[in-house]
Amino acid sequence: MSSAIGIDFGTSNTAAAILTDGRSRIVPLEAGQETLPTAIFLDYGARHTVFGSAAVRSMIDGKEGRFMRALKSILGTPLARERRQFLNRRLTLLEIITEFLAEIRERAEAAEGVSFRRVAAGRPVRFHSADPCRNAQAEADLKECYHAAGFDEIRFVNEPEAAARAAGPGRGIGLIVDIGGGTSDFTLFESRGGAVQILASHGIRLGGTDFDKALSLEKVMPLLGLGGALRNEIGPGLHDVPRALFHDLAGWEKIAFLYGPATLRNVKGMARLAVEPQRLNRLVRVIENEIGHDVAFAVEAAKIGANGGTEAGIDLGLVEQGLRPVLTATELVCALHPSARSIRTAVGEVLALAGIGGDRVGRVIFVGGSSLLSGIEAEVRAALPGAGVERSDVFTAVVRGLALCTADAD
Repeated sequence: MSSAIGIDFGTSNTAAAILTDGRSRIVPLEAGQETLPTAIFLDYGARHTVFGSAAVRSMIDGKEGRFMRALKSILGTPLARERRQFLNRRLTLLEIITEFLAEIRERAEAAEGVSFRRVAAGRPVRFHSADPCRNAQAEADLKECYHAAGFDEIRFVNEPEAAARAAGPGRGIGLIVDIGGGTSDFTLFESRGGAVQILASHGIRLGGTDFDKALSLEKVMPLLGLGGALRNEIGPGLHDVPRALFHDLAGWEKIAFLYGPATLRNVKGMARLAVEPQRLNRLVRVIENEIGHDVAFAVEAAKIGANGGTEAGIDLGLVEQGLRPVLTATELVCALHPSARSIRTAVGEVLALAGIGGDRVGRVIFVGGSSLLSGIEAEVRAALPGAGVERSDVFTAVVRGLALCTADAD
């Protein structure tokens, strides 16, 4: 009989854990790290696929190929099954996710010396906020990927409910606030007699990649032409620069599909007609040199830096020498305020689902990397002023709980 493993396949990071003597233990997927970046690079030169930190390095080093991140976000959408040409291979994004999950299984088997064919797989409460059909399709897509990656038995567990299993006993009712890369998930729970009772769970499609997109649209995309004007090709007059391309360029999951002759011709044409050609010429360089992900990483790094209470530069030197707009802590809070308010509203919604008041919540446990943003924490604290705040195992609470869940079927 094969062994069971818990896998938290995240938008930004992935982790694995197993149960040993009744305790969860992280399975190292990269040397010295508890998590693996959910990143994939199709290396055209070497004609093979690399994963995790190696994929990020390949992109940064400028190797010829395709870098992809945040592919979890495409589950349940038509984009997941579109077949695309990647050098000598025609692949769907589901097939690429399958390769990533198969790599996780193989690395875990190599690390532990056992076969893993059973998995407790984390999933958001809602892949998509308000579309039940798309939610169901997203789970079906992910299940298909796990099966194709070599897993025979797949049990899905809501990620915040897994984190509740890992939280342990505490004062009164607890609330998991799991702000991940693509979704925000909430579970109210109570520990009774050593067991965790789930009172209610709720989720919205909003996470760290959305925060990055908001910052990029506000601080970076205007430098590339967003908000500018184009002269009419025939006759007098002006019209706005189209916005759609900038929204795709600001979103992690769409960047890899912007590169190509058609997009390049389009942006060169806009630059030729631009009232401010310098800005559109920067966009030309981003598309021509395929550095959209470099821009996205620069925005993400500035977000993390400004969250410490000081300003941070967004290093766009690859776009134009010396181009380094500044992101202040105040600008970060302001830019993310609508998202923070949405998360606060979702906290109220999960309380309503459980039929309890906020005064009964004794503890709030933050998990997920994006929960580290001070503006997000401030809104949750304001919603639950009487609750104590805990922040342990931010990046691995979910997968530790998933490992505990593997015992349920044994």
